[in-house]
Amino acid sequence: MLTDWQLSRCFNIDDLRKLAKKRLPASLFGYIDGGSDDEHTLRRNTSAFDQYGLMQRALVDVSEIDLSTTVLGQKVDWPVLCAPTGMSRMFHHDGERAVAREAAKSGTFYSLSTLSTTSIEDVGRETGGPKMFQVYVHKDRELSREFVQRARTSGFDALCLTVDLPAHGNRERDLRTGMTLPPKLTAKSVLDVLMHPAWVYHYLTTESIELANVAHKIREGSGEVSNLLQYVSKQFDPTVSWDDAQWMKSLWDEPFVLKGIMSVEDAKQAVAIGASAIVISNHGGRQLDSSPATIEMLPKIVDAVGGQIEIILDSGIRRGTHVLKALALGANACMVGRPYLYGLAAGGQPGVARALQLLRTEIELDMKLMGCRSLSEVTSDCLYQRG
Repeated sequence: MLTDWQLSRCFNIDDLRKLAKKRLPASLFGYIDGGSDDEHTLRRNTSAFDQYGLMQRALVDVSEIDLSTTVLGQKVDWPVLCAPTGMSRMFHHDGERAVAREAAKSGTFYSLSTLSTTSIEDVGRETGGPKMFQVYVHKDRELSREFVQRARTSGFDALCLTVDLPAHGNRERDLRTGMTLPPKLTAKSVLDVLMHPAWVYHYLTTESIELANVAHKIREGSGEVSNLLQYVSKQFDPTVSWDDAQWMKSLWDEPFVLKGIMSVEDAKQAVAIGASAIVISNHGGRQLDSSPATIEMLPKIVDAVGGQIEIILDSGIRRGTHVLKALALGANACMVGRPYLYGLAAGGQPGVARALQLLRTEIELDMKLMGCRSLSEVTSDCLYQRG
Protein backbone atom coordinates (compact mmCIF):
# COMPACT_ATOMS: atom_id res chain seq x y z
CA MET A 1 0.00 0.00 0.00
CA LEU A 2 1.35 3.42 -0.97
CA THR A 3 1.96 5.70 1.98
CA ASP A 4 1.89 9.47 2.27
CA TRP A 5 5.55 9.19 3.24
CA GLN A 6 6.43 7.69 -0.14
CA LEU A 7 4.75 10.56 -1.97
CA SER A 8 6.39 13.08 0.36
CA ARG A 9 9.76 11.67 -0.69
CA CYS A 10 9.02 12.57 -4.31
CA PHE A 11 10.76 15.92 -4.66
CA ASN A 12 10.23 16.45 -8.39
CA ILE A 13 8.27 15.08 -11.32
CA ASP A 14 10.99 12.59 -12.18
CA ASP A 15 10.67 11.06 -8.70
CA LEU A 16 6.95 10.54 -9.37
CA ARG A 17 7.86 9.01 -12.73
CA LYS A 18 10.12 6.46 -11.02
CA LEU A 19 7.41 5.58 -8.51
CA ALA A 20 4.85 5.21 -11.30
CA LYS A 21 7.21 2.87 -13.13
CA LYS A 22 7.36 0.62 -10.08
CA ARG A 23 3.61 0.53 -9.60
CA LEU A 24 2.45 -0.03 -13.20
CA PRO A 25 2.81 -3.02 -15.51
CA ALA A 26 5.49 -2.24 -18.12
CA SER A 27 2.99 -2.01 -20.98
CA LEU A 28 0.97 0.70 -19.23
CA PHE A 29 4.01 2.66 -18.07
CA GLY A 30 5.42 2.50 -21.60
CA TYR A 31 2.16 3.84 -22.97
CA ILE A 32 2.42 6.90 -20.70
CA ASP A 33 6.15 7.38 -21.04
CA GLY A 34 6.94 6.55 -24.65
CA GLY A 35 7.18 8.45 -27.91
CA SER A 36 7.44 7.58 -31.58
CA ASP A 37 10.30 6.07 -33.59
CA ASP A 38 13.65 6.86 -31.90
CA GLU A 39 11.98 9.27 -29.43
CA HIS A 40 14.18 12.20 -30.48
CA THR A 41 11.29 14.66 -30.18
CA LEU A 42 10.19 13.15 -26.87
CA ARG A 43 13.59 13.91 -25.36
CA ARG A 44 14.11 17.21 -27.18
CA ASN A 45 10.81 18.59 -25.89
CA THR A 46 12.39 18.81 -22.45
CA SER A 47 16.06 19.33 -23.23
CA ALA A 48 15.35 22.28 -25.57
CA PHE A 49 14.34 24.38 -22.58
CA ASP A 50 18.03 24.37 -21.63
CA GLN A 51 18.87 26.78 -24.44
CA TYR A 52 17.38 29.52 -22.27
CA GLY A 53 18.46 30.72 -18.85
CA LEU A 54 16.60 32.82 -16.31
CA MET A 55 17.91 36.11 -14.90
CA GLN A 56 18.04 36.61 -11.15
CA ARG A 57 17.24 40.01 -9.63
CA ALA A 58 17.99 41.14 -6.08
CA LEU A 59 16.49 43.51 -3.52
CA VAL A 60 12.90 43.15 -4.70
CA ASP A 61 10.09 42.72 -2.18
CA VAL A 62 8.80 39.27 -3.04
CA SER A 63 6.84 38.63 0.13
CA GLU A 64 3.69 38.23 -1.96
CA ILE A 65 3.61 36.36 -5.30
CA ASP A 66 0.56 36.38 -7.57
CA LEU A 67 0.38 33.41 -9.95
CA SER A 68 -3.17 34.06 -11.12
CA THR A 69 -4.12 34.75 -14.69
CA THR A 70 -7.06 34.42 -17.08
CA VAL A 71 -7.16 31.62 -19.66
CA LEU A 72 -10.05 30.96 -22.05
CA GLY A 73 -12.20 33.43 -20.20
CA GLN A 74 -11.71 31.74 -16.83
CA LYS A 75 -9.71 33.05 -13.88
CA VAL A 76 -7.16 30.44 -12.81
CA ASP A 77 -4.91 30.45 -9.77
CA TRP A 78 -1.77 29.55 -11.69
CA PRO A 79 -0.77 29.24 -15.36
CA VAL A 80 -0.62 25.44 -15.78
CA LEU A 81 -3.58 23.51 -17.23
CA CYS A 82 -4.16 19.74 -17.09
CA ALA A 83 -4.00 18.41 -20.64
CA PRO A 84 -6.40 15.82 -22.07
CA THR A 85 -5.05 12.27 -21.71
CA GLY A 86 -6.79 9.07 -22.71
CA MET A 87 -7.75 6.02 -20.64
CA SER A 88 -6.73 7.39 -17.25
CA ARG A 89 -8.42 4.59 -15.29
CA MET A 90 -5.94 2.17 -16.81
CA PHE A 91 -3.27 3.84 -14.69
CA HIS A 92 -5.28 4.20 -11.48
CA HIS A 93 -8.84 3.13 -10.74
CA ASP A 94 -9.91 6.69 -9.81
CA GLY A 95 -8.73 7.95 -13.20
CA GLU A 96 -10.23 11.13 -14.62
CA ARG A 97 -12.30 11.82 -11.51
CA ALA A 98 -9.16 12.11 -9.39
CA VAL A 99 -7.47 14.49 -11.83
CA ALA A 100 -10.60 16.62 -12.31
CA ARG A 101 -11.09 16.96 -8.55
CA GLU A 102 -7.48 17.91 -7.96
CA ALA A 103 -7.36 20.38 -10.85
CA ALA A 104 -10.36 22.17 -9.30
CA LYS A 105 -8.68 22.20 -5.88
CA SER A 106 -5.55 23.59 -7.50
CA GLY A 107 -7.56 26.30 -9.22
CA THR A 108 -6.91 25.40 -12.82
CA PHE A 109 -8.45 23.83 -15.93
CA TYR A 110 -9.06 20.12 -16.31
CA SER A 111 -9.27 18.84 -19.90
CA LEU A 112 -11.25 15.67 -20.57
CA SER A 113 -10.24 13.47 -23.48
CA THR A 114 -12.68 11.94 -25.95
CA LEU A 115 -10.87 8.67 -25.14
CA SER A 116 -11.58 8.98 -21.42
CA THR A 117 -12.65 6.13 -19.18
CA THR A 118 -15.07 8.45 -17.36
CA SER A 119 -17.95 10.04 -19.24
CA ILE A 120 -18.47 13.68 -20.11
CA GLU A 121 -21.52 13.73 -17.85
CA ASP A 122 -19.74 12.15 -14.86
CA VAL A 123 -16.88 14.65 -15.03
CA GLY A 124 -19.37 17.48 -15.40
CA ARG A 125 -21.00 16.35 -12.17
CA GLU A 126 -17.67 15.70 -10.46
CA THR A 127 -16.23 19.19 -10.59
CA GLY A 128 -17.40 22.76 -10.74
CA GLY A 129 -13.92 23.93 -11.65
CA PRO A 130 -13.02 25.21 -15.12
CA LYS A 131 -13.04 22.37 -17.63
CA MET A 132 -12.46 21.79 -21.31
CA PHE A 133 -13.53 18.88 -23.51
CA GLN A 134 -11.13 17.58 -26.14
CA VAL A 135 -12.65 16.24 -29.35
CA TYR A 136 -11.70 15.04 -32.84
CA VAL A 137 -13.49 15.46 -36.15
CA HIS A 138 -14.65 11.88 -36.69
CA LYS A 139 -15.68 10.15 -39.88
CA ASP A 140 -19.10 9.99 -38.27
CA ARG A 141 -19.70 13.74 -38.06
CA GLU A 142 -22.83 13.14 -36.00
CA LEU A 143 -20.66 11.54 -33.31
CA SER A 144 -18.59 14.73 -33.16
CA ARG A 145 -21.75 16.80 -33.02
CA GLU A 146 -23.08 14.61 -30.21
CA PHE A 147 -19.90 15.11 -28.17
CA VAL A 148 -20.15 18.88 -28.51
CA GLN A 149 -23.77 18.88 -27.35
CA ARG A 150 -22.97 16.63 -24.39
CA ALA A 151 -20.08 18.90 -23.35
CA ARG A 152 -22.35 21.94 -23.55
CA THR A 153 -25.07 20.27 -21.48
CA SER A 154 -22.51 19.12 -18.89
CA GLY A 155 -21.17 22.61 -18.27
CA PHE A 156 -17.80 22.53 -19.99
CA ASP A 157 -16.24 25.96 -20.45
CA ALA A 158 -14.19 25.36 -23.60
CA LEU A 159 -13.88 22.95 -26.52
CA CYS A 160 -10.48 21.71 -27.71
CA LEU A 161 -10.10 20.18 -31.18
CA THR A 162 -6.98 18.04 -31.54
CA VAL A 163 -5.64 18.42 -35.08
CA ASP A 164 -2.35 16.47 -35.12
CA LEU A 165 -3.67 12.92 -35.44
CA PRO A 166 -4.38 12.11 -39.11
CA ALA A 167 -2.61 8.83 -38.27
CA HIS A 168 -1.04 7.36 -35.16
CA GLY A 169 2.72 7.74 -34.73
CA ASN A 170 5.00 4.71 -34.76
CA ARG A 171 5.12 4.04 -31.01
CA GLU A 172 7.57 1.16 -30.80
CA ARG A 173 7.41 0.77 -27.03
CA ASP A 174 3.75 -0.16 -27.42
CA LEU A 175 4.57 -2.62 -30.17
CA ARG A 176 7.09 -4.35 -27.91
CA THR A 177 4.75 -4.58 -24.93
CA GLY A 178 1.60 -5.49 -26.84
CA MET A 179 -0.26 -2.18 -26.33
CA THR A 180 -1.69 -2.42 -29.84
CA LEU A 181 -5.06 -2.88 -31.50
CA PRO A 182 -6.02 -5.56 -30.73
CA PRO A 183 -3.72 -6.13 -27.71
CA LYS A 184 -1.04 -8.76 -28.33
CA LEU A 185 -0.30 -10.35 -24.99
CA THR A 186 2.78 -12.53 -24.57
CA ALA A 187 3.83 -14.79 -21.72
CA LYS A 188 6.26 -12.07 -20.65
CA SER A 189 3.62 -9.33 -20.60
CA VAL A 190 1.13 -11.52 -18.69
CA LEU A 191 3.83 -12.33 -16.11
CA ASP A 192 4.65 -8.65 -15.77
CA VAL A 193 1.01 -7.80 -15.04
CA LEU A 194 0.83 -10.55 -12.40
CA MET A 195 3.91 -9.07 -10.72
CA HIS A 196 1.85 -5.94 -9.95
CA PRO A 197 -0.83 -7.39 -7.63
CA ALA A 198 -2.11 -4.04 -6.35
CA TRP A 199 -2.89 -2.93 -9.90
CA VAL A 200 -4.49 -6.31 -10.69
CA TYR A 201 -6.61 -6.16 -7.51
CA HIS A 202 -8.07 -2.76 -8.32
CA TYR A 203 -8.57 -3.75 -11.96
CA LEU A 204 -10.63 -6.76 -10.88
CA THR A 205 -12.55 -5.18 -8.00
CA THR A 206 -13.55 -1.75 -9.33
CA GLU A 207 -16.00 -0.84 -12.09
CA SER A 208 -14.99 -2.20 -15.48
CA ILE A 209 -12.80 0.00 -17.65
CA GLU A 210 -14.35 1.25 -20.87
CA LEU A 211 -14.09 4.23 -23.17
CA ALA A 212 -17.08 5.81 -21.54
CA ASN A 213 -17.93 8.40 -24.17
CA VAL A 214 -18.32 5.90 -27.01
CA ALA A 215 -19.44 2.76 -25.16
CA HIS A 216 -23.02 3.31 -26.36
CA LYS A 217 -21.84 3.01 -29.97
CA ILE A 218 -20.73 -0.59 -29.51
CA ARG A 219 -23.23 -3.44 -29.57
CA GLU A 220 -24.34 -4.81 -26.21
CA GLY A 221 -21.74 -7.05 -24.60
CA SER A 222 -18.79 -5.63 -26.56
CA GLY A 223 -17.73 -2.80 -24.29
CA GLU A 224 -14.20 -4.07 -23.75
CA VAL A 225 -11.51 -1.45 -24.19
CA SER A 226 -9.92 -3.27 -27.15
CA ASN A 227 -13.23 -3.28 -29.10
CA LEU A 228 -13.89 0.34 -28.25
CA LEU A 229 -10.37 1.39 -29.25
CA GLN A 230 -10.77 -0.37 -32.58
CA TYR A 231 -14.04 1.48 -33.12
CA VAL A 232 -12.47 4.84 -32.28
CA SER A 233 -9.41 4.10 -34.41
CA LYS A 234 -11.68 3.58 -37.39
CA GLN A 235 -13.28 6.96 -36.69
CA PHE A 236 -10.05 8.94 -37.19
CA ASP A 237 -10.40 10.72 -40.52
CA PRO A 238 -7.26 11.52 -42.58
CA THR A 239 -9.31 13.82 -44.83
CA VAL A 240 -9.99 16.38 -42.07
CA SER A 241 -9.24 19.93 -43.26
CA TRP A 242 -9.54 23.53 -42.09
CA ASP A 243 -13.12 23.51 -43.35
CA ASP A 244 -13.88 20.79 -40.81
CA ALA A 245 -12.22 22.79 -38.04
CA GLN A 246 -14.38 25.76 -39.02
CA TRP A 247 -17.45 23.52 -38.94
CA MET A 248 -16.55 22.29 -35.46
CA LYS A 249 -16.13 25.86 -34.24
CA SER A 250 -19.58 26.72 -35.61
CA LEU A 251 -21.10 24.18 -33.22
CA TRP A 252 -19.65 25.83 -30.11
CA ASP A 253 -20.34 29.31 -28.75
CA GLU A 254 -17.72 29.26 -25.97
CA PRO A 255 -13.89 29.44 -26.24
CA PHE A 256 -12.62 27.17 -29.02
CA VAL A 257 -9.07 25.77 -28.95
CA LEU A 258 -6.94 24.06 -31.59
CA LYS A 259 -4.39 21.63 -30.11
CA GLY A 260 -1.47 20.36 -32.15
CA ILE A 261 -0.33 23.56 -33.88
CA MET A 262 3.38 23.45 -34.74
CA SER A 263 3.90 25.98 -37.53
CA VAL A 264 3.48 29.71 -38.08
CA GLU A 265 1.26 29.05 -41.08
CA ASP A 266 -1.14 26.91 -39.06
CA ALA A 267 -1.18 29.44 -36.22
CA LYS A 268 -2.19 32.17 -38.68
CA GLN A 269 -4.92 29.94 -40.08
CA ALA A 270 -6.22 29.32 -36.55
CA VAL A 271 -6.57 33.09 -36.14
CA ALA A 272 -8.31 33.30 -39.51
CA ILE A 273 -11.04 30.81 -38.54
CA GLY A 274 -11.65 32.64 -35.26
CA ALA A 275 -10.17 30.18 -32.76
CA SER A 276 -9.84 31.54 -29.23
CA ALA A 277 -6.53 29.80 -28.52
CA ILE A 278 -3.97 27.41 -29.89
CA VAL A 279 -1.97 24.77 -28.06
CA ILE A 280 1.53 24.46 -29.45
CA SER A 281 1.95 20.70 -29.15
CA ASN A 282 3.61 17.78 -30.91
CA HIS A 283 1.52 15.31 -28.89
CA GLY A 284 4.31 14.89 -26.38
CA GLY A 285 6.65 13.44 -29.02
CA ARG A 286 4.18 10.66 -29.82
CA GLN A 287 3.50 11.58 -33.44
CA LEU A 288 6.15 12.86 -35.91
CA ASP A 289 9.60 12.09 -34.58
CA SER A 290 12.29 14.70 -35.36
CA SER A 291 9.69 17.47 -35.37
CA PRO A 292 10.81 20.57 -33.46
CA ALA A 293 10.45 20.87 -29.73
CA THR A 294 7.48 23.05 -28.88
CA ILE A 295 9.63 25.64 -27.07
CA GLU A 296 11.64 26.03 -30.30
CA MET A 297 8.50 27.02 -32.23
CA LEU A 298 7.03 29.24 -29.52
CA PRO A 299 8.98 32.47 -30.27
CA LYS A 300 8.21 32.24 -33.99
CA ILE A 301 4.51 31.69 -33.40
CA VAL A 302 4.34 34.47 -30.81
CA ASP A 303 5.99 36.86 -33.29
CA ALA A 304 3.38 35.95 -35.89
CA VAL A 305 0.12 35.85 -33.89
CA GLY A 306 0.88 36.97 -30.34
CA GLY A 307 -1.84 39.28 -29.06
CA GLN A 308 -4.34 37.99 -31.64
CA ILE A 309 -4.98 34.62 -30.00
CA GLU A 310 -4.16 32.93 -26.70
CA ILE A 311 -1.10 30.69 -26.91
CA ILE A 312 -0.69 27.66 -24.64
CA LEU A 313 2.51 25.61 -24.65
CA ASP A 314 2.34 21.82 -24.28
CA SER A 315 4.86 18.95 -24.39
CA GLY A 316 8.03 18.40 -22.39
CA ILE A 317 7.30 20.50 -19.29
CA ARG A 318 8.75 18.92 -16.16
CA ARG A 319 9.87 21.92 -14.08
CA GLY A 320 8.60 25.26 -12.88
CA THR A 321 11.51 26.87 -14.73
CA HIS A 322 10.14 25.40 -17.97
CA VAL A 323 6.82 27.14 -17.36
CA LEU A 324 8.51 30.47 -16.62
CA LYS A 325 10.66 30.26 -19.75
CA ALA A 326 7.55 29.63 -21.85
CA LEU A 327 5.74 32.58 -20.28
CA ALA A 328 8.77 34.83 -20.78
CA LEU A 329 8.76 33.87 -24.46
CA GLY A 330 5.13 34.95 -24.80
CA ALA A 331 2.95 31.96 -23.91
CA ASN A 332 -0.23 32.79 -21.99
CA ALA A 333 -0.15 29.48 -20.12
CA CYS A 334 1.23 25.95 -20.24
CA MET A 335 -0.33 22.52 -20.30
CA VAL A 336 0.93 19.25 -18.77
CA GLY A 337 -0.13 15.64 -19.24
CA ARG A 338 2.61 13.19 -18.27
CA PRO A 339 3.47 14.96 -14.98
CA TYR A 340 0.01 14.44 -13.52
CA LEU A 341 -0.26 10.94 -15.04
CA TYR A 342 2.94 9.96 -13.25
CA GLY A 343 1.36 11.27 -10.06
CA LEU A 344 -1.92 9.47 -10.76
CA ALA A 345 -0.15 6.16 -11.41
CA ALA A 346 2.07 6.63 -8.37
CA GLY A 347 -0.68 7.39 -5.88
CA GLY A 348 -4.11 8.28 -7.25
CA GLN A 349 -5.53 11.67 -6.33
CA PRO A 350 -2.84 12.34 -3.68
CA GLY A 351 -0.24 11.65 -6.37
CA VAL A 352 -1.90 14.12 -8.74
CA ALA A 353 -1.95 16.65 -5.89
CA ARG A 354 1.75 16.08 -5.33
CA ALA A 355 2.57 16.59 -9.03
CA LEU A 356 0.65 19.85 -9.26
CA GLN A 357 1.96 21.03 -5.91
CA LEU A 358 5.57 20.42 -6.96
CA LEU A 359 5.19 22.42 -10.17
CA ARG A 360 3.32 25.25 -8.49
CA THR A 361 5.82 25.49 -5.63
CA GLU A 362 8.71 25.57 -8.08
CA ILE A 363 7.10 28.36 -10.11
CA GLU A 364 6.49 30.48 -7.01
CA LEU A 365 9.99 29.94 -5.61
CA ASP A 366 11.63 30.67 -8.97
CA MET A 367 9.62 33.86 -9.36
CA LYS A 368 10.89 35.02 -5.98
CA LEU A 369 14.46 34.33 -7.05
CA MET A 370 13.84 36.20 -10.32
CA GLY A 371 12.36 39.19 -8.51
CA CYS A 372 8.99 38.75 -10.25
CA ARG A 373 5.91 39.37 -8.13
CA SER A 374 3.27 38.60 -10.77
CA LEU A 375 3.12 36.85 -14.11
CA SER A 376 3.01 40.21 -15.89
CA GLU A 377 6.61 40.74 -14.74
CA VAL A 378 7.77 37.48 -16.38
CA THR A 379 8.91 38.95 -19.69
CA SER A 380 11.67 38.45 -22.24
CA ASP A 381 13.91 40.58 -20.02
CA CYS A 382 13.98 37.62 -17.63
CA LEU A 383 15.69 35.39 -20.22
CA TYR A 384 19.15 35.00 -21.61
CA GLN A 385 20.23 32.77 -24.48
CA ARG A 386 22.84 30.19 -23.61
CA GLY A 387 25.77 29.78 -25.96
